Formats: sequence, structure tokens, C-alpha cells
Amino acid sequence: MGQASVEDNPLAVGVKRKGEEAIAGKTTAGVNPAAVVANRKLKADFRRRGIIVALISGLCYGFYTAFMTLGMSKGIWVEWYGQTSGLSAFAVMYLLGALGAATTDTCSAIWAIGIAIVRGRFGDFTRCIRTKPGLVMVAAAVVGGPLASTAYVIGLQMAGALVVPIAALCPAVGAILGRILFKQELNGRMMFGIGICFLASFMIGSTGLGANVPDNLLLGLFFGFIAAVCWGIEGCVCGYGTSMIDPEIGITIRQVTAGISNLCILVPVFGLIAHVDAYSMVYQSFTDPKAIIWFALAGLSAYGAFMYWYKGNAMCGAALGMSCNGTFSFWGPFCCWIILGVIFGQPGWNMPLIAWMAAFVMVIGIFIIAMNPLDLFKKNTEEAV
Repeated sequence: MGQASVEDNPLAVGVKRKGEEAIAGKTTAGVNPAAVVANRKLKADFRRRGIIVALISGLCYGFYTAFMTLGMSKGIWVEWYGQTSGLSAFAVMYLLGALGAATTDTCSAIWAIGIAIVRGRFGDFTRCIRTKPGLVMVAAAVVGGPLASTAYVIGLQMAGALVVPIAALCPAVGAILGRILFKQELNGRMMFGIGICFLASFMIGSTGLGANVPDNLLLGLFFGFIAAVCWGIEGCVCGYGTSMIDPEIGITIRQVTAGISNLCILVPVFGLIAHVDAYSMVYQSFTDPKAIIWFALAGLSAYGAFMYWYKGNAMCGAALGMSCNGTFSFWGPFCCWIILGVIFGQPGWNMPLIAWMAAFVMVIGIFIIAMNPLDLFKKNTEEAV
């Protein structure tokens, strides 16, 4: 007896035909040029919008820095920083720094809650804050709020705009901490970018080696570095939370936690150490009409900075979004110079040329840490196909 062929078996013939039809369908779908071009164009447009959003976050951070510093130079703050205030050196340096950060973060939290209510998402906020990712965001906000923000403000009061590029070391610090804590990749390119960032910080620090420099400049730069470390930790931890929570909800959790922890923990502790009625100072800070308007603008800018950072990361990828946000190492000093120095005529906000150069060098270093610059050309080539 001869063997039966496949054509003699109706079931086998049906299976064969279905297989051939499936293969033909896949082949036809795979070579559809219009669909491929449309898909690539959609991804490219979405990525470009993400880059723009992430760049806006860096600009918002510059306005946040300038408006917060301006608020701390108006109204009751002039009296507190004056020689007749009766405050100790500790209170002037640390308590007022914590109070400035607390006022800004609380205003930002009020903006965040108000926007969530208007958009009908306040219920999402109350639900998410009780989940595990929400609690992770709370823990990260405690580090990035009371600790980082207060160190940043103290550094600004001591060293001016020079602190901003130092604080912008947070992506470099985050890359190192990510390797230590979470065993994340830290290759040669990233190490090279980290080296560039620290070279830029050394260039900025070298401005404090001359004779005509502000008092406590190097100490102010040190506090800026503390802020960079704390924000680096926050960035590592928040990577988990923001991957599971909508950016609008995540920023609301972050700002509310930062505001409450600043007002209820750090300010009272510093007030107790300085033997000062911190609660009375909190009340005066929020009710002074000359200062609170600038803190309100600083809070709105802070909301935009973090909100657009989270959103930009979701649209163009965390690596590229982080590098675009890192441009605040330039926007921070620039906004302080324009708003505080040029518009309001406050002295001490001009930066030496080497500091401007260092800020630009640091932006380059942050991009190299976040991504291979050659990938930009590769993506453009792919989009053109």
C-alpha cells in the first residue's frame, strides 16, 4: 500500500489552507508601507511632544527657584533677616530655610489639590495614596521634600544661584545610587557623563576660591550637594511609584506629603532647637500679603516642574525626560538673574562666566548619563525611512 498524500486528507487540507492564509495575512500586514509610516510618524510626534514637555519642566523649576527666593526677601521676611529680629544665627540659617521651603511646598500642595478637584480626580488621589505605590511616593516625598527642599533653600541663601547647578547633580547621584541600591546598569558612557557633571561642579566650586566671594559660599554649595543627593534618592524610589500612578495623582501625593512633613516636622523641630515660636512664624509667613503672592507663584511653578517632569518621562522615556529636566541647571540661574537681578534690582545674582559655562557643561553631562547621544541620530534616520 502506498502512503496517503496530504491532499487525500480533507482535515489536513483545511489545516494547510488556514496556515497558508495566516502566513499570507501576516506577510501582507507586515509589508503595508502606509501603516508602517503612519506608526513611525505617530511615535515620533508623541516623542517630540514629550521632549517639549520635559524641557518646560526645567524652565518651571527655574521660575520656582526665583519666585521662592523673591518671596523670602519681601514683607515679614525682611524683618526676620534683619539684625533687629532677635533671631539666632541658627534660626536665620536653618529655621528660615525650612520655613521658606514649607511655605512653597504647601502652596504647591494647595494648587495640586485644587487642580485635582477641578478635574474631578480628587477621589483618585485619596484612593491611590493608600496603595503600595502611593506609600512609596509618600516615602520618597519625605526625602525630597523636607530634606532636599530645605537644603536647597539654605544653599540659595548662602551661595545664591551657584547652588542651582550643584543641585542639578541629582541625575548623576541617582545613577550611582541606582547601581548601589537596585543593581541598575552603570556603564562606561554613564560613568563618563557623571565625570563631566562633577567636573562642572568643580568649575562652579572654583568660583569660591577667590577673595571677593559671598560669606559661607562653600557651605552653601555643600547644602546644594545635599539637595542633589536627596533628590537623587527620591528619583530612584519614585521610579517604582510613577510607573503605576498617573502623573497628576503622583504629583499631588508628592506635594501634599512634602508640604505637611515640612510644616509638621522640620519647622517645629528647628523652632524648638532655636527656642522660637515656629507656629507664630508659620502664621505670619502665610498671612503676609507682600510675600505670599510670590510663594503662591513659586508653588504653582513647583507643581508645573514636577508635573511636566513626570509627564515628559512617560511620553519620551525616563532617560531622555530626565536629561531634559536637568536643563534647570541653566534655567535656574537664568531666571534668578532676570527676575531677581534685572527686574527687582537685587544685588548678587550675576554669575561669573565660568559658572555659566559649567551649567552648560553639566547639561551635556546629564544627557550623556541619560542616553547615548548617537541614538538621536539613529532615531532620526529611522523616522526618515
